[in-house]
Amino acid sequence: MKILGISAYYHDAAACLVVDGKIVAAAQEERFTRKKNDPAFPKNSISYCFNEAGISVGDLDAVVFYDKPFLTFERLLETYFAFAPRGFLSFLTAMPSWLKEKLFLRSVLTREFQKHFQLPKKNQVKFLFSEHHLSHAASAFFASPHADAAVLCMDGVGEWATTSAWAGADAKLEPLWEIRFPHSLGLLYSAFTYYAGFKVNSGEYKLMGLAPYGRPIYTQKILDHLIDIKEDGSFRLNLDYFDYCTGLKMTNARFHRLFDGLPRQPESPLTQKEMDLAASIQKVTEEVVLRLSRKLAKETGKKNLCLAGGVALNCVANGRLLREGPFEKVWVQPAAGDAGGALGAALAVWHQYYQQPRQPLKDQMEGSYLGPSFSDREIEEFLSSHKIPYQKWDGRNLYSEVAKKLAAEKVVGWFQGRMEYGPRALGSRSILGDPRSEKMQSVMNLKIKYRESFRPFAPAVLKERASDFFDISQESPYMLFCADVRPEKRRNLDAAASRAWGIELLNIPKSQIPAVTHVDYSARVQTVDAEFHPPFHGLLKEFEKETGCPVLVNTSFNVRGEPIVCSPEDAYRCFVGTEMDVLVLGNYIVEEKVWKPEKRSKNLQLD
Repeated sequence: MKILGISAYYHDAAACLVVDGKIVAAAQEERFTRKKNDPAFPKNSISYCFNEAGISVGDLDAVVFYDKPFLTFERLLETYFAFAPRGFLSFLTAMPSWLKEKLFLRSVLTREFQKHFQLPKKNQVKFLFSEHHLSHAASAFFASPHADAAVLCMDGVGEWATTSAWAGADAKLEPLWEIRFPHSLGLLYSAFTYYAGFKVNSGEYKLMGLAPYGRPIYTQKILDHLIDIKEDGSFRLNLDYFDYCTGLKMTNARFHRLFDGLPRQPESPLTQKEMDLAASIQKVTEEVVLRLSRKLAKETGKKNLCLAGGVALNCVANGRLLREGPFEKVWVQPAAGDAGGALGAALAVWHQYYQQPRQPLKDQMEGSYLGPSFSDREIEEFLSSHKIPYQKWDGRNLYSEVAKKLAAEKVVGWFQGRMEYGPRALGSRSILGDPRSEKMQSVMNLKIKYRESFRPFAPAVLKERASDFFDISQESPYMLFCADVRPEKRRNLDAAASRAWGIELLNIPKSQIPAVTHVDYSARVQTVDAEFHPPFHGLLKEFEKETGCPVLVNTSFNVRGEPIVCSPEDAYRCFVGTEMDVLVLGNYIVEEKVWKPEKRSKNLQLD
């Protein structure tokens, strides 16, 4: 049985193909179109899924959408009526897209499939619709290695739910309770993202990275005026301070008066105020997550927890949950946002609609390496056609050569195997560096990524050596838990460094691996397993042999404002457009920037 899950029309469109319960392929549309968070019908992602499985649209048993548009439309109408006449401009802005495509989605999807994939006129494919939070919950539980687990989903909003709790057992998901719009932890965090001058739905991780530079001096103000948190973690927002129900902005004048000023203008200098606000809302978010998890553990008696929804990408909160929470194991869906809804919708239909069992019981994401790969022949054809000089290596010799370059503080673009599904680069489409270098963070931020200097980088570490460097109690293959660098790996600070605060902390080396140690001694850890990604594990082993250090700086292979690269051409374009030193495409090493591509070739879109 072949089930295609899709998400689209809001943000971060994606497609996922499940065949007889196995995740065969999954990818986000942005990777093919090169439009960050592209919400369009995911024709390229669907085409990739078909190519990967060797099928066509006529072979599908079901197409499932990750959301129920009529319920979402009901929520919009009820919200506008509740706040009328406020919100009239927002109403006029939203209605055309709803009346044109979102409301009559079955017809829209049928038309798109007929246009791009020659859907037979006597269509036998079922079009199904999953609820938004069921899609999140299914992506978390059914893809996890746990047969029995509590499930917590937290995001901005689905149809009505903003937070939902579930009990998962074998192939069943039972809904327990939910918190409904407009009371949303995700939207509260996004309001501060907006107020700090970052883009909503993509800048939240910047706010999280900014938090350690600040002091949580606004925490009590947030608790007194913006959110009422009960002991069990349930909460209500004071809507007098927000504009997302009726306007086109997240915050209003009352919010601005509360925090003594208008929102920071994007790209303007960051001040200590933004850092303190980030620290404060991060602390509040963590408190809500911890209280909700304790309630869920008490209600269900389960030892394992699965997480999904955009808030589940807050790896700092996840790290506290792992250290201080009531669960023995915590598993987070690596594509926790709306893109992962495509995967969850397909798994929900397989297990809940068709009532199929789960087997074998393992991490079904397989490292999240579910996207396209490119053969040596395809890579060599690309390089040769553009007269790009290269050296071809194989296996361990490749890893040894690249390890030497990394040890010499060269920045390496690393392109191997299947592309990652979700927002994190996990060693297939990564930019790598030496974590021991005191200058590596600033070099990679300013000369490679072209982004804010305060942004931290993540360490990739051999799974078997992770506990030697980080205080972490379980594996973290998806870079979704923050853990502290172990005390014995930290550096002793002199008196002046100890007194530093805010942005002054940025250039103070904090450990033996300063390039991946954040200012509060934390790190967003990725543990690398030889089973899921042999090339990346092999490179880390060779780097350890070369330097004694089993850790590398790992950041996504893209520049600010662009999606992670998908194809060899995307990777070379990024290499040429930055001050990266080395590009590794499969078994090929490139160090010369001889071809200057101006536009992405249209033939690389899988249409």
